[in-house]
Amino acid sequence: MAHSNRSNEVGIPVQWIGQRWRGWVDRRIPRSDAQQFMQRNIFILPTAMGLVFGLLLVVMLLTGINYQNSLIYLMTFLLGVVFVAAMHQTHKNLSGLKLTLVQVGDGHVGERIPFVFRGAADASDAIAIRLSLPESGATLSHVLAHETADLVLMTKGERRGYLLPERVRVETRFPFGLLKAWSWIRPVSAAIVYPKPITPPEGHWLTADDAESSDASVSVAGQDQAEFRPWRQGDLSQRVQWKRYARSGEMVIADWEGEQGSPSWLDFEAFPGVDLELRLSYLVAQVMERSKAQDSFGLRLPGIRIEPDCGPAHTASCLRELAVFGLPTTQWMGSKSRDNAL
Repeated sequence: MAHSNRSNEVGIPVQWIGQRWRGWVDRRIPRSDAQQFMQRNIFILPTAMGLVFGLLLVVMLLTGINYQNSLIYLMTFLLGVVFVAAMHQTHKNLSGLKLTLVQVGDGHVGERIPFVFRGAADASDAIAIRLSLPESGATLSHVLAHETADLVLMTKGERRGYLLPERVRVETRFPFGLLKAWSWIRPVSAAIVYPKPITPPEGHWLTADDAESSDASVSVAGQDQAEFRPWRQGDLSQRVQWKRYARSGEMVIADWEGEQGSPSWLDFEAFPGVDLELRLSYLVAQVMERSKAQDSFGLRLPGIRIEPDCGPAHTASCLRELAVFGLPTTQWMGSKSRDNAL
């Protein structure tokens, strides 16, 4: 019990220091899609290799003092100058670099989502610039003086909705790896993570083209009645019952009296008894299937109605509504689209 109390007493100051440090960094580096790195927001410390190198210099200095050996003095001060020069060059390598978030990607839960940053260097090259996130990998790139380069950082979408990194770490260890200079960029624009598509089980949802009846009309529980008639010149290809055509060779059109049962509508209420996240995954799978087939479709969610249409923009609009459905909206969320030009 006493050991547990001591652990808690140690943990509280560490947590408090961490919170104060993060708050200080947030004030010094406010949220923005563009960040210019300069003296006030660059931090520099020795790496593990740099600490060993510094310890070696101390040992050499003590040895030179003990033996009064001029050659040891020379080597110690020469390596000390190298360390100081490396410190200056490492800081300069990051100073003057400007990063701008130019594109945020989208994807489904479990996929890797790209964030594209454009780097612009001032008078000197920015060599071996590394972008990283704690929960993802890193990207390494060079930005030449007076030129620009795109750096793509991939991060995994863990849950549907908005994906906004708290801090993207920008680091360099050039030229010798003895010191590391780093800072952060805290983006404003968020990526979109769609629900993972899951195909609904057979028989869980029905549309007119699944009906086996060859009668002139058919009615399915919970849906409106559809009238089947032969195809005529001028009918839209999206309304042809292609599954029936594949079975019988007969090209027919379904005219729906209402719109609830129409295959051109994807409805949140079509899956009674299914939990929210699974319903959204079913709908995402249906949206992608209709989009791939280039069919016209509409989407109905509680309080949201998207009229039937087709095309990439319509598909993106439906997927976005499914991604953020039921989630709170804040002012900083996603100002950039994957369709933005680079």
